[in-house]
This record gives sequence, C-alpha cells and structure tokens, in this order.
Amino acid sequence: MNPSEIKAVYFIGVGGIGMSAIARYFVSRGLVVAGYDKTPTELTHRLEKEGVLIHYEENVDEIPHACKNPEQCLVVYTPAVPDDHQELQYFRANGFEIHKRAQVLGILTRQMKALCVAGTHGKTTTSSMCAHLMHQSHLDCNAFLGGITKNYGTNYILSPSDYVVIEADEFDRSFHWLTPWMTVITSTDPDHLDIYGTKEAYLESFRHYTELIQPGGTLIIHRGLEMKEHLQEGVHRYDYGLEEGDFHAENIRIADGEITFDFVSPIESVKNIELGQPVPINIENAVAAMAMAQLAGCTAEELRVGMISFDGVDRRFDFKIKTPELVFLSDYAHHPKEIYQSARSMRQLYQNRHITAIFQPHLYTRTRDFYQEFADALSQLDEVILTDIYPAREQPIEGVTSKLIYDRLAPGVEKQLITKNEVLPLVKSREFDVLIVLGAGDLDGMVPQIASILKDRLTHQNNS
Repeated sequence: MNPSEIKAVYFIGVGGIGMSAIARYFVSRGLVVAGYDKTPTELTHRLEKEGVLIHYEENVDEIPHACKNPEQCLVVYTPAVPDDHQELQYFRANGFEIHKRAQVLGILTRQMKALCVAGTHGKTTTSSMCAHLMHQSHLDCNAFLGGITKNYGTNYILSPSDYVVIEADEFDRSFHWLTPWMTVITSTDPDHLDIYGTKEAYLESFRHYTELIQPGGTLIIHRGLEMKEHLQEGVHRYDYGLEEGDFHAENIRIADGEITFDFVSPIESVKNIELGQPVPINIENAVAAMAMAQLAGCTAEELRVGMISFDGVDRRFDFKIKTPELVFLSDYAHHPKEIYQSARSMRQLYQNRHITAIFQPHLYTRTRDFYQEFADALSQLDEVILTDIYPAREQPIEGVTSKLIYDRLAPGVEKQLITKNEVLPLVKSREFDVLIVLGAGDLDGMVPQIASILKDRLTHQNNS
C-alpha cells in the first residue's frame, strides 16, 4: 500500500505502550485511528480523548466503517495477540495489509536518522533520557518510547527534526525491522525464552541486530556483554560502562539524595553531571544516553542541562512518597537482573532502613526459567511479599507458581505469599518504612490506591 493511500489505521492491541505511540503518530497525521484492546486502562482513556476510537470486545461488528476498506486501511497488531483473534482473522481473510508494530516503526523511521536503544533492560530509561537530551537541544528529535516520560506525559515526541529516538524491542525479534543510524546495546541477559528457546538464539538475535546498523553509523555497547557483534564496513564502535570504557563515569558522588559525576568521553568530557532522577542504576543509563546524544551533536552544556532536568519515566523507579518517615515507589523491573539492580539501588539509597517489596512475577515461562535468580535478587531486601503470577499472554504451567521463588528466598528474609486481592487489605493493616512495588503486570494499577492509603496514614500520624 502506498503511504499516501492510507486513510485509516486500525490497531489490535492499541493499549500497549509501544502501539499507542504509533497510534498517536497517525492521529497527528490526521488519519482515522481506531482499535481493540482487552481492557480499558488510563492509557486507553487518554487515547480516546485524543481521538482514537477504541472498543474492548473482540467483535468484528465493532470495527468502524472507515477501517473496513482494505484499499485504504492499514492494520497494525502486536505479537501478543493470538492467531485466532476474531478481528485479526477478519482482516487476514479480507486482504488487508497487516503489519506488526515493529514493521510500521521500521517503515516510518527508515528515512530518518534513527537513534535506537536495545537491551534486555535499561532501554526504556536510556531511550527516554536520550530523547529528552535531543529534544531540549538545538538538534530536536522525534521519539517512539516504551514508557510515559514524566517530562512530556507521553511516550511519543513529534517534531520536524531529522532525528528519531526509538526503543528497540527484542521481543519477537521486533528490532530486526529497524535500520539504526546509531544504537546503544545496554545488556543481553537472556529473556523471552518462550520465543527464543535458548540463550544462544537470544544472543544471535542481538548479533543480527548489529548487522542492521547503517554503514557510517555507530554501535555503543556496554562492556563485557556475552554477545559478539557483526558490523558492516564503516560502522564505528564504542563501548561504555560505569567506571571504564570509551564513555564512562568518574568521580561519582552519592549523598543527600543527589548523584553527581563526571562524564568521560573521547569527544569531550563533561564535569559535574547531576542526575535529575538520582538513582544509582541511572548512572550507566545516563552515560549511554549522553554518549549517543553527544555523537549526534549535542553540546556539553546541553548534556548538563538535559540530565539535571530529566524527570524519569512512569513505573521506572517512580517515587510516589518520599518523606523521612516513609518512602513508597513502583518499578517496572520484571527480569532477575532488573530486580537485582533495583534492589541494589534501594540498598545504596536506604542503607539503614527496612525495605519491603511487593513483587508480582510476570509470565509463567519467565518464572519457570529464572525462579532461583529471582529469589537471589529479592534476597537483598528485608522483606518480600509475593503475589500470584501475572499470566499476560500465557496459559498456566503445572507446578509453576510464585512459591518457587518464595521457597528459595534467603534465610532471614521476611516473606509472605498472598493473592493480588489481598494486597490492599495488607497495606491497610500494617506499617512500612520503605515500600516498593515491583513487576510488569497489573499490580501497578493498585499503586495510586496504595499511595492514597499510605498518605492518609501519614497525615493522620502527623496530625495526632
């Protein structure tokens, strides 16, 4: 289909964070945009207010008339949608042009200078940092991100710039549709083994991704990764790390809730970078984001101003309450390495306080493959409250429950197994010092209620 012939775009799974960014792009182009999603959320409500027509029942009759012409409607679907989905089957049977989200993203960005961030973890924060650095600089940028940035209240930035910042997702090999001008690879710890099968296949997928970097482009890769890149002739290669690498941090200072460091770069080093979201794990993310932005042309002062003004991403070390009496935050961490880094950062920030995590495991397969690693990571904390597994796209696997993690937590760690429905009563019934909600499932939907309960208690205590 010629892009000029597209009058409408229909999304199956429109409420996904990545899908919604592309939906917003097409809304900005003045097209009819509609879609299906399984359940209404805050994000789908916002999309509806922005002009997207959304329904929540799997029903062909609910598809708007404007989206039923195969010569004028492009259909976009997420790989999480099952093949027997009624609406997907309808579009296939009637000759519609159907693309995965990643294919559309590849088409939209091939004519631009794409700054991509890939990796098992860290990619949402790093790509959001880079987008903010670029957007507030003299270069500007477009962006398709995997999280809602607090600076902009959205996962999408539109501008006339030739640059586009993209979160490159390895799920279902989606990032193979992209042709980066420049890319960061943050990490390659095996994940999505329900898709890849083996660690070797996962690493090979990243190796192939590096082949897609345009000649004359750039790879910025974290030091020490197990994968081996394969670059086209003329592609530049840099590495980065916390305190070593072509790009790294030096003179790191963590004190009184602030983090400052010197950015060491082969292009131009910048002293006294202050993190606007002062979390230890963000030092490396900032090094990677600044490396890419600097290579694209951001100045030293633009890097300094951009980093101190970066407010973070929803659900990424997202503080809801931060007082001397009580700290409460939520974090999207759902892979053992992410949980480990999150717990480690919490320990660095709150060395002498009692830290409690409420963790909802995400996917039966991930729990089956990494239950021991989850237990090891969570054992850095004082107390772990485990809820039942969030299934997402999966059916239950016999013998795979949260108890696999529970039984392997280190001796001395306080622990509880509860259902999701028991979370709010538990929060109401007891006191906390530092509380973090972890996971990529639907427990995050309770975070506002948890925050409200805790704030009411603080107010009552301060008034009594």
